[in-house]
Amino acid sequence: MNVIDLIPIALLGGVLGLDVVSFPQAMISRPLVAATLGAALIGQTATGLFLGVALELIALETLPFGASRYPEWGSAAVVGGAIVAAHPTQPAGAMTLAILAALATTWVGGWSMVKLRQLNGVWAARRRSALEAGARGTVISLQLMGMTADLVRGVLLTAVAYALLAPLATASIELWSTDARLSRAIVVGAAASVAGGAAWKIFHSTAGARWFFFGGLAVGLFLLFVK
Repeated sequence: MNVIDLIPIALLGGVLGLDVVSFPQAMISRPLVAATLGAALIGQTATGLFLGVALELIALETLPFGASRYPEWGSAAVVGGAIVAAHPTQPAGAMTLAILAALATTWVGGWSMVKLRQLNGVWAARRRSALEAGARGTVISLQLMGMTADLVRGVLLTAVAYALLAPLATASIELWSTDARLSRAIVVGAAASVAGGAAWKIFHSTAGARWFFFGGLAVGLFLLFVK
């Protein structure tokens, strides 16, 4: 890995990290999309898609409400997708370690978003008089500063996480002894259990949600068998 290889991954992580909260909130930061795009930069789109599905199941547990702290999946999924794509033969442990790398990055990413909000508060406090006066230029400048800072946050987070975790994953894969199919089965099983718990909570709080879920599941299985 060199700097030239790292730049596109870091920029993609920055853009998708920006989508989580700041702009444009177009759902491109969802793990299913982010991991696929991260792996596509390495030339392994399908591999990234499989990883994105597992991460998406885990991310269903996340409820990003207001100023609460929650995992930052955009940048983290890019890191996970790029790591798993770096091993196109999918050796034992590749998917497991990519998932762990993504989860570690989500935790740090959530912390970094809290710190950015605190910084945004400092910037707003310094311009309180202008804001209270309704100065349009001040509002726009604060918005641009916040979005730029969020972009930089995502770029740095992705770059540092990938630079540190990719070599660690490669070294660990060389020592991995568990069967590849068993490793993937454990990951998928754990992800499915998290998604099941998230769905169960929704069933108890939303009227009719379980019927929409089972209806969608039935349609999806029908289309799968038809193909």
